[in-house]
Amino acid sequence: MLSTTPRTRLGREKQRGSSDRDDLYDVLDTGLVCHLGVVADGFPMVVPTGYGRIGDTLYLHGSTGARSLRAADGAQVCVTVTHLDGIVLARSIFNHSVNYRSAIVYGQARLVADEEERMAALRALSEQLAPGQWDYARRPTRKELAATAVLALSLVEASVKIRRGAPGDEPEDYELPVWAGVLPLVTSWGAPEPDPALRFDVEVPAHIATRQ
Repeated sequence: MLSTTPRTRLGREKQRGSSDRDDLYDVLDTGLVCHLGVVADGFPMVVPTGYGRIGDTLYLHGSTGARSLRAADGAQVCVTVTHLDGIVLARSIFNHSVNYRSAIVYGQARLVADEEERMAALRALSEQLAPGQWDYARRPTRKELAATAVLALSLVEASVKIRRGAPGDEPEDYELPVWAGVLPLVTSWGAPEPDPALRFDVEVPAHIATRQ
């Protein structure tokens, strides 16, 4: 279960909130991009980036020169992941909405120094985007690892909101001759596009081909 804190307590649409930790894992594990919110040099910034999860720790990565990651080390940050599942079209403009699944994680971030944890985190990041790729492609060199920063954030303080279903209109609007319903949004992978410099004898690996 997710524990409510002053930062995760929902103020509006409380019925959309979920305290089920499995819902948090589902939102995170099916996403591809998160947004890191941090104050850097006195100014707020929100940075989109890839991520991965191991247990109750979320990992983000970037260049060691990234201002956002340097500012996040030891600081309070906010990380969000959102899935847009559909546009909810109501009979009135006011009642239009979206179906979505979202998670917000708060906490004190830390730069990962332990080499074993760093490698595990980078594997989780790679597998989040392309399952199977970590064992297929060349591993990072020491020079590449030295240029890469990994940020860890505990999932102890998090909130989840989910909206599903049809629009909710005013009783008097249901007789209007206006179409209402949901326009689902479905994201799918296209056919792999080979690098023009790819060797002629290299075929698409099974873990990539099966994602179509």
